[in-house]
Amino acid sequence: MKLKPIDITLAAVFAALMAVGANLTSLLVIGSVPITLQTFFSVLAGLILGSRLGAISMTVYALIGLAGAPVFAQFSGGFGMVLKPTFGFILSFILVAYVTGKIVEKKASKKSFLIAALVGMAINYIAGTNWMYMAMKVWAAAPEGFTYEMAWVWMLAPLPKDIILSVCAGLIAPRLHRTLSKTSSTFKKSAA
Repeated sequence: MKLKPIDITLAAVFAALMAVGANLTSLLVIGSVPITLQTFFSVLAGLILGSRLGAISMTVYALIGLAGAPVFAQFSGGFGMVLKPTFGFILSFILVAYVTGKIVEKKASKKSFLIAALVGMAINYIAGTNWMYMAMKVWAAAPEGFTYEMAWVWMLAPLPKDIILSVCAGLIAPRLHRTLSKTSSTFKKSAA
């Protein structure tokens, strides 16, 4: 698995977009969940970059944050984030990008881009919410009477935003994917 300069550049761009998306709106918090644009960018990374490079870009983002750069929601970072209830969402971004990319790699139709985007969003919610519930129950300070249902109720607030943004990602990604493929092919030919 050899990465070309264009691959490294694209992975870096999506890692940077995740950092921006994490903090653009993250001052709004519901329960313990910051409202961000991270789901959108992780879905878009998979749709545009494909499974391998999309997952690499999200891994780079996670590693930068764990190393201490304030790229996670609410300008947080550091290895201590592993113990935060929302860390499952950060981990899920890698899986989201990989799965959305895999779906599109099998069949790159407009319908598959849309389906992949919604599947990616669902993966993000399932993995992140289950991690949050486990963290709140096992090592974080859960509010009095905190239940599994309450964890999912907290996720209702960002859900409409993430559905809309995932659909938007699924609609704009085919064109971006085609444009990037043409640009990447041109770049690779001129570099040879």
